[in-house]
Amino acid sequence: MDRRTILKGAGATAGLAMTARSYARIQGANDRLRVAVVGINGRGQAHMSAFTKVPGCEITHLVDVDSDVLAKRADAFAGKGNRRPALERDYRRLLARKDVDIVTVATPDHSHAKIGVDAMRAGAHVYLEKPIGIAPAEGEALIAAQQRTGRVLQVGNQQRSSIETRQLLELVRDGTLGDVYEAQTWYANNRKSIGKGKVTAPPANLDWELWQGPRPRGAYRDNLVHYNWHWFWKYGTGEICNNAMHELDIARWLMGVTYPTAVSAKGARNFWKGDDWEMYDSLALALDYEGGRTIRWNGQSCNGIQTFGRGRGVLLLGTKGSAIVDRNGFEHYGLDGKLIREVKAPTESETTGTVGEGALDVYHAQNFIDVIRGKSRALNSPIAEGHISTTLCHLGNMAYRTDADLKVDPRTGRPASAAAMKLWAVDYAPGWGLNA
Repeated sequence: MDRRTILKGAGATAGLAMTARSYARIQGANDRLRVAVVGINGRGQAHMSAFTKVPGCEITHLVDVDSDVLAKRADAFAGKGNRRPALERDYRRLLARKDVDIVTVATPDHSHAKIGVDAMRAGAHVYLEKPIGIAPAEGEALIAAQQRTGRVLQVGNQQRSSIETRQLLELVRDGTLGDVYEAQTWYANNRKSIGKGKVTAPPANLDWELWQGPRPRGAYRDNLVHYNWHWFWKYGTGEICNNAMHELDIARWLMGVTYPTAVSAKGARNFWKGDDWEMYDSLALALDYEGGRTIRWNGQSCNGIQTFGRGRGVLLLGTKGSAIVDRNGFEHYGLDGKLIREVKAPTESETTGTVGEGALDVYHAQNFIDVIRGKSRALNSPIAEGHISTTLCHLGNMAYRTDADLKVDPRTGRPASAAAMKLWAVDYAPGWGLNA
């Protein structure tokens, strides 16, 4: 299935042109846009930095369920000469204020979709970190909410705004690499053990009720917050959604594909056995497409060995040549393996850190703002595209968790397996449904 078909069906460009109601919120194309950043312990710091650099934007609100983090980030932000933002712990109170134009979401994965849907329903445009949700049904809800509200919704796959990656895209489309039949992608880190946590009372600075958000309620564990939630199925989505999302998105974009026909994922917890980490730390994923094309991902959470001198990246194999691309540029090789050209970004972006800050965040935020202001009609990462790439990651998790290779409908991305389809959606705490 090609991109044109899926975008037409999913309405990827629906709501990208400004409506009278949405434009009225801005009070004129030259006025400032008021930005609220929700979740500021990790990637939210990159959001703060990026939107501060975009002309006409002002960070007016910061939201976090941890009062210590909230105060620390606000102090640091004001210390750089910025106006001190208003502070809030509950994003719902922020949305009730009606004095925000844009909400950026960088909370833990399990609350991405809920906050995104609620923000659009409240009238705000949304910049949403990946993954867009912890199950494919959440992506479907986000698409429905975007279409219903007409808000602009950009997914935080910032490499889609890379000038160098877009140059490579043109080379691929021009046939310079011939027929691209395979993409090999990878990610490597050197994560340590998360230990054995204890059930205890949450610290006074953390609103545990708000942190859990839409998920069914449970006891607080002292090795969960702020980062290790990634490795618990109730709240996280594993390394595949945490990091493979970026490379799988770029690989399928460059290859011009959407959903595969088959998915296999083989992995294990090879390091620090016996701690509370519930998932794999090593995973080999294969996405098979019509026409014999394949996208592969090798994820190593605890083995930092690099591939082609990079901790993450994409290798394209074509019938006329190959290319290696990451956030900082690309290299083009002939079939003899000799370098033909190398294109480097003028400034480097962080690749394997937990904040991941760099110039690409600014470019991606600028594209988002340009669409809001009517200067551009095309988002670089609209929700329909973000949903496809996120679903690829979820399919990998489904194959791993069901210990089975999956047959997939290339039109919808849905697996034929009844066991896998049980993971298509998740349950919510009472009163916390998406209501998209």
